[in-house]
Amino acid sequence: MGSCFSLQVSDQTLNRIFNCLIGKGYIRNLKKNLRALQREMEDLIAIQHEVQNKVARDEARHQRRLEAVQVWLDRVNSIDIECKDLLSVSPVELQKLCLCGLCSKYVCSSYKYGKKVFLLLEEVKILKSEGNFDEVSQPPPRSKVEEWPTQPTIGQEEMLKKAWNRLMEDGVGIMGLHGMGGVGKTTLFKKIHNKFAEIGGTFDIMIWIVVSKGAKLSKLQEDIAEKLRLCDDPWKNKNESDKATDIHRVLKGKRFVLMLDDIWEKVDLEAIGIPYPSEVNKCKVAFTTRDQKVCGQMGDHKPIQVKCLEPEDAWELFKNKVGDNTLSSDPVIVGLAREVAQKCRGLPLALSVIGETMASKTMVQEWEHAIDVLTRSAAEFSDMQNKILPILKYSYDSLGDEHIKSCFLYCALFPEDGQIYNEKLIDYWICEGFIGEDQVLKRARNKGYAMLGTLIRANLLTKVNTKLVGMHDVVREMALWIASDLGKQKENFVVQARVGLHEIPKVKDWGAVRRMSLMYNKMEEITCESNCSELTTLFLQYNQLKNLSGEFIRYMQKLVVLDLSGNLDINKLPEQISGLVSLQFLDLSSTSIEQLPVGLKELKKLTFLDLAYTARLCSISGISRLLSLRVLSLLGSKVHGDASVLKELQQLENLQDLAITVSAELISLDQRLANLISILGIDGFLQKPFDLSFLASMENLNELLVLNSYFSEIKCRESETESSYLRINPKIPCFTNLSQLEIMKCHSMKDLTWILFATNLVYLQIADSREVGEIINKEKATNLTSITPFLKLERLFLHKLPKLESIYWSPLPFPLLSNILVKDCPKLRKLPLNATSVPKEFQICMVPPEQGNELEWEDEDTKNRFLPSIKP
Repeated sequence: MGSCFSLQVSDQTLNRIFNCLIGKGYIRNLKKNLRALQREMEDLIAIQHEVQNKVARDEARHQRRLEAVQVWLDRVNSIDIECKDLLSVSPVELQKLCLCGLCSKYVCSSYKYGKKVFLLLEEVKILKSEGNFDEVSQPPPRSKVEEWPTQPTIGQEEMLKKAWNRLMEDGVGIMGLHGMGGVGKTTLFKKIHNKFAEIGGTFDIMIWIVVSKGAKLSKLQEDIAEKLRLCDDPWKNKNESDKATDIHRVLKGKRFVLMLDDIWEKVDLEAIGIPYPSEVNKCKVAFTTRDQKVCGQMGDHKPIQVKCLEPEDAWELFKNKVGDNTLSSDPVIVGLAREVAQKCRGLPLALSVIGETMASKTMVQEWEHAIDVLTRSAAEFSDMQNKILPILKYSYDSLGDEHIKSCFLYCALFPEDGQIYNEKLIDYWICEGFIGEDQVLKRARNKGYAMLGTLIRANLLTKVNTKLVGMHDVVREMALWIASDLGKQKENFVVQARVGLHEIPKVKDWGAVRRMSLMYNKMEEITCESNCSELTTLFLQYNQLKNLSGEFIRYMQKLVVLDLSGNLDINKLPEQISGLVSLQFLDLSSTSIEQLPVGLKELKKLTFLDLAYTARLCSISGISRLLSLRVLSLLGSKVHGDASVLKELQQLENLQDLAITVSAELISLDQRLANLISILGIDGFLQKPFDLSFLASMENLNELLVLNSYFSEIKCRESETESSYLRINPKIPCFTNLSQLEIMKCHSMKDLTWILFATNLVYLQIADSREVGEIINKEKATNLTSITPFLKLERLFLHKLPKLESIYWSPLPFPLLSNILVKDCPKLRKLPLNATSVPKEFQICMVPPEQGNELEWEDEDTKNRFLPSIKP
């Protein structure tokens, strides 16, 4: 008796089987296609190496690689990864084949795999054919000179015209401007710089360098190399001769302008690598100096002297600074004001500083007192070479408060061309006792900011941006003069020295020095003994120290501030650190410290400890014994928020400000510690989503830095039953102190609608997050329409966001925005702007530049308003 087997197959299934077996042969040709893919890929990689070598050769000659070449190279890299992934599983896939390779035991699986191999093979062939580039680079575009903001000048118009016309003469390659400090050389120089912006396209390269007193050749080379984009780590390790060769190779054959501000001695252009300007190459070198002799040494024997203002121009400038309200407050004041203006000797800086100092003086007696003081100063210091210093001293004397005066003198410890972080400067002041005792850090810092504001309003400090202040070189000179002069008259007053290593032996009376700055001197070691028994501040940051001699600090029992930040090679502190019993501020950030010294626990007064970016620090064991510690930074250090760290931190009962990076998994911080965090770094949360709503309760959170992490989404809470999103109640304020947000490599994130809650955001950076399609999602923001975002935003940086299409769905007001930078965001075609969005001038930077031409605008008025703002 036989058996019968019956199989019914639909026509559709038969067609699929037929296509698998016969069609494009994804299965039956799999073996052949895999061999072809491997061979073609090897050929493609060889072509890629040839192209890369061509690019490297051209870029060594400072050519710029073509955009199409970069796109092709990126595609090859991407295909190479795909190919390796496919080939790695090929042995398993080939084992699935049967019937001599005509079919598969797992038809669907093999079909899909075979199709991927076939399609990838076709793409590799196309890339091979496209890799035959005739040219891989092009000359860099001519440097576009950006116009710098400058104050309106009075009485310098003819001087500007004269200087510009002379510099542009065919036979003039080098031009010097000389004049005393405060006469307005730098202001005039900036005006000349802006004239180059008006004639854009004439010169290939524009370089502006602030030289300052004691500038070293290597520093000038590095500053110029940065402008030429040469200054990478390998370049920095070259000797001065090789650096000069590189600089010369870039500038040779180019028409360049080199502007050197504030030189004190001859600058050897040849040693730096600058081709000598001539009538043939039509290059220009211009400089400012106080000393006319330097002009001759530089090769300009007909330099232009920048003179003081004529009396009427001086009065006009002074009158503008004082203001009509003050001048009209009493008829007598106008005559006295003219007399005060005369005392300023036509010096623009003195007229500005004294004018602003007198702007609030509405009593005749105050003006008479100013005249008396300025008259006495002129007589007392008549032999001084720099006449402006005694005049400016009146502004210093007008500060009144001795603590504010001390704060001002302290700023002279920083480099002439340097800028100072506001909060760090204020923390120095707190430790030095200039702000007065206050156990509440926030209150003390607020007092410090008020004092900073006073100095800025007095024109003794200049505001650079929200985080930085600077000091005019003449004002700094005055501060050093005041400190040293009063030091001779008063016992134990401040004597400030900012010296290099070669000058240390010249400091004869170490015992008299109260504050010393040795920063930015490239020192590798300090081995000498010093008897600095009165020293309270020692700045050693940004040198190349490998170790700090215990003998050097042995007698510094009164030291309050020690800053070693930026010494990348220093990996330990001497045991004598335990003898610094008065120390309140210790900065070890960006060093290679591996462990905290045992003697650290003896520093009973230590209040501020900065261990940020200490990549080798493995433990903070023992830090809990620093019972006076109020400020601690572990941001970016190797020490992360694990259980042992948490235990140490919980014992710091006086801690008021914490900056920390957490990774792997967030320890459940108690509410006290959470509220102390001002800066939080989140790194490597990939296993499970990071709970952003956890941050909402951090009252002190000011900066949030997120790297390589997976976010849970936040949504406004509508009901207690919702569970698809983390929920925040919009009626309860949160993220109110968050001012800076940086997010990088967060590939799960699709939008950042939650930043609507961060109403005080000043800086926003989102980079390298491939799924971000919009910053604020309209649907998710439905319940938050009462919130207008970005009202405090000053800077917006968007980089490498391939899916980003929208920042916001409609135009927004940006009352404080200064610049937007959009780089490698190919789908972003519209910015949330209309003609009235930004009340002041600001800059839009689009990379690649051609994307700026493709932007869509709200209307024609918006286009006309912002098109000129797009800069390269």
